Amino acid sequence: MRDEVLIAAVANRDEAAIGRIIDQYSRLLWPIVSAVLHTVGSQQDVEECVADAFIYLWEHPERFDPRRGSLKTLLCILARSRAIDRYRELMRKSTSPLEEAVLSSGIGLQEKLLQEETRRELLAAVRALEEPNREILVRRYYHDQKPREIALALGLTVKQVDNSLYRSKRQLRAALGEKGGIR
Repeated sequence: MRDEVLIAAVANRDEAAIGRIIDQYSRLLWPIVSAVLHTVGSQQDVEECVADAFIYLWEHPERFDPRRGSLKTLLCILARSRAIDRYRELMRKSTSPLEEAVLSSGIGLQEKLLQEETRRELLAAVRALEEPNREILVRRYYHDQKPREIALALGLTVKQVDNSLYRSKRQLRAALGEKGGIR
């Protein structure tokens, strides 16, 4: 069945049409959401994000515009957006705060060589980074995600992720170097 016909049926509240869409696209959306949430989310989080994409389509079928892309594309974007939102929510609600020492060791600095003041400066410098640079840095060095995984999760190219990491590390070195820290 063509996308336009399915969306017209969804707009008319045809439950069989949304059921058909769910059956057709669930397996596609699952790995997209899993790639974003694999370090912080549970299987239930993945399932909820996929379901949220279909719920959004059910509630807003008018958002589908065949001139802008296929139904498949829209659902992939919706699922990835829901997963990124869930990732950020889970990171904010995380019961284990971003420990200064863990962050320091995750960037490759030996904790025993860093004094308390330097660790505080490092954490402040990381927090001062703009988004998405901060998120990319944390995903790479705190969650040990590869640049390709980060790019997929955030909808960026691998080159953009690499460039962001390079710039962020330079900013951290500069911030710490100015204060007598790392050069």
